[in-house]
Formats: sequence, structure tokens, C-alpha cells
Amino acid sequence: MKPTILRTPLYPKSHLLAASGVAALLSLALLVFPSREVEAKKTYLTQELELGSAAYLEKDTLANPAPELTAADTAPFSHDAEAIDQASDTPTDPLLRQVTVGSGDTLSTLFSGLGLSANTLHEMLNSSKEAKQFSRIRAGQQIDFRLTPDGQLESMSSSLNSLETIRLSRTDQGYQFERERLEPETRQAYAHATINSSLFGAAQQVGLSHTVIMDLANVFGYDIDFAMDIREGDEFDVLYEEKVLDGKPVGTGNILAARFVNRGTTYTAVRYTDTKGQTSYYTADGTNVRKAFIRTPVDFARISSRFSTGRKHPILNKIRAHKGVDYAAPRGTPIKAAGDGKVILAGNKGGYGKTVIIQHGSRYRTLYAHMQGFAKNVRNGSTVKQGQIIGYIGTTGLSTGPHLHYEFQVNGTHVDPLSQKQLMADPLTGKEKKRFLQMSQPLVAHLNQQRTTVLAENKQ
Repeated sequence: MKPTILRTPLYPKSHLLAASGVAALLSLALLVFPSREVEAKKTYLTQELELGSAAYLEKDTLANPAPELTAADTAPFSHDAEAIDQASDTPTDPLLRQVTVGSGDTLSTLFSGLGLSANTLHEMLNSSKEAKQFSRIRAGQQIDFRLTPDGQLESMSSSLNSLETIRLSRTDQGYQFERERLEPETRQAYAHATINSSLFGAAQQVGLSHTVIMDLANVFGYDIDFAMDIREGDEFDVLYEEKVLDGKPVGTGNILAARFVNRGTTYTAVRYTDTKGQTSYYTADGTNVRKAFIRTPVDFARISSRFSTGRKHPILNKIRAHKGVDYAAPRGTPIKAAGDGKVILAGNKGGYGKTVIIQHGSRYRTLYAHMQGFAKNVRNGSTVKQGQIIGYIGTTGLSTGPHLHYEFQVNGTHVDPLSQKQLMADPLTGKEKKRFLQMSQPLVAHLNQQRTTVLAENKQ
């Protein structure tokens, strides 16, 4: 039995043409007269455009890609499109070339890329001592070149930072160097932080710069050993100068007043310049914060070995007194003089390697060993100030790794630097103290007020 095959019935050609015409008319009607649902959707999108809801539009566009627009669709926006075209046709300075320095670029390659000759580069750099600053370029730096109509260098300029711009301009006498400095406004800023892990971490969380953090450590470095004294829960408040340009912070200045709570003990410091022009930090009652010696000569270093009379030497492998304290820190870390004094040795000293010894008056002497090198102007017979950088951490002499070996002597006898009571500097007295109190009390009051406000906000 043969299978039954169903065939599509054949319609007359005239019927097919009529059906096609009806379908075309229906399609046209749908395009011209959209349904209510489609009209509502369009109205909603138009309203979103007027309200500026970019987030909704982005989401909707991704879910429902728009069809290609026809000339009729874009007609209502023809005026805006014309305005955009006019804006894009705004003439730029054809003689200005703005170049961003790339990795590996030199001023020579930049000049070559602009079609400027090596003779022009030589003439420009040798026009003055200051002009040589342009040879010290860095990746990411922008340099603006202005050319003459015939392609010669007319001027070049670059911003060193947000406040300073240098420029070289061609004159009849050669290239002239200019330095433009903007003067920012100085205002008071305040920060409060509680330490959870480290001073740096807490300070950075409240927006303090590296400079302010280091200044804060230096102010309280006479009382607090930041290598071993900091504990979780310590806190600080600092009132400092902030430099502002066009409403934006561009730098910081001096710490005006600060309070540091370490292990339950509160330390306060207020900046004051006396009638002789000498500036220092004092407690609220006028006692000088500055001591004869700072607690540690290396900032934020780790104590790797303490003062001991029975330590086994790591290299000699025998019991040998360790007459100082070792501070471990990366190679090249700056080392500071613990107090004012005179350098009696800046050179090699056996197993100590490169060493600096400073005599402080007649009774005290400090030693700094295993240095990588000495700071500029530190040599035998030179004088140094407290906190002055005298050298850098290294591994010279009998050393297993980069660290500072620091010794403290009193009348020729080695003592533990960590156990010594601090020697106080002279306090303010008489009229000087009265003047200090008049200037410091408003700062301390402002510090207290800011602290109260911040703590109240934190409780909310």
C-alpha cells in the first residue's frame, strides 16, 4: 500500500499578491500607530532621559538593544547634533604639542619625535643652570611644546607638581628660564585615629600623609619608642596645617598641636616659636618635649637583639657581651643622631664595620655600627644636631643582615639605651611661658573640641 502524501494546496497567483499587499499595509499601520504598551515604554524611557537616570538606561539598553535609527527618528535631535559637530570643530592651537613621557623616553627622543634638532636640544639645555631640570624627566610627566610656524621650538613647559611649573622661552638673547609658583591657602586640619595594627595603617585610614606621620613620630619620639612601645588601642589626635589650592588639598605644613595616648599614658605637644625665633614642641604647661636624647635612632625599626652580657655571637659562635641594641630595618634606612654632639669617628672600626661615634658633652657617647655609608658632611670633627641623618643601615663588619648596632655610654660605661631615663631640656619660664600659654591654649582647646566632636560621631 502506497503512503499518502499531503501536498500544500495551490492558490491562484492573484490571491497571493493580494495577501502580500494586506500584510504590508498591516506592518505599516503597526509602525505608524504603535500599541499602548509600546507607547508607554517609549514615554518611560524619555522620562528617564529627562531625569538623567543613566544607571537605568544602561541596564535597559543591555537587555533590549535599540533598533537602528532612521532619518525620521533622528530628526528631532538634528539641532543638538549640529551643536556637537560645531563643538568638535572648535579649532585647537596647531602649534601646541602636548607630550606624555613614556617608559624609556629621553628628552632627545622627544625632540626627535617632534622633528626638533639635536642642536636645538643642546642650545636649550645649556642656556642656563636651571634649564638642565628639563633633562630629568620621568614616565607619565607631561611636557608642553610650542612650535613656531616653521617648526622650530618657541617654548616648552612642564608642571613639577600641583604648585610649581617650569618654562623655557626663546628670546632674542636665547632661551629664558622661568619658574611659576602658586601660593596655596593654609588652613587647619584635624585627624583622630585608634591604632589596631600599626601607626602607619591607622594614620593612612584617616587620610594623613607620610610626611605628617613621620612628623608625629618625631614629635613624640623622645617619650615613645615606636619600634616597641606601640600597642593596639593606642590613639592620637593631631591638628596640623593643610595647604589648599582651589579648594583641593595640595600638601601639608607643620603639626600645630597633637596628643598621643600610649599604654594609657597621655602625651601632649604644642608647637611654639619663642621670641628668639627658636621653634620647639612643649607640653601644655610649657615643659619642653625635646629631651637630650631620642629614644630610638631609627624610625619604625624592629629590635632584633637587646642589650645583654651573655649573648652568643651569631658569627663568632661564642658567648660575648652585647653592649648595645640592634635595630633591624631594610638596607639604606636613614639613621639619626640621638642627640646634639661632635663626631669623633666616621670610618671603619673592625667588626663594627662602617661606624659613627658621637660625643655629647663630657659624659655621654653614642655609637652607630654596620652602616652602609655616611650622610653628607658627616666626618671626623663635624657637629651634628639631634635627629640629623648621619648614615644608612647596612651590613658592614661582622653582621648577618642589615641592621643598626646602637650603643650608649655614660662616663665611659656601656648602659642599656632602653633603660635610660630621659634627660629633660629647659622648660619655658617667666614672660616666655606667659606668651606660650596665650598662644597654646586656643590650640589645645580646638584640639579638645575636635576630639569631642569626632568621638560623639563615632558613637552614633
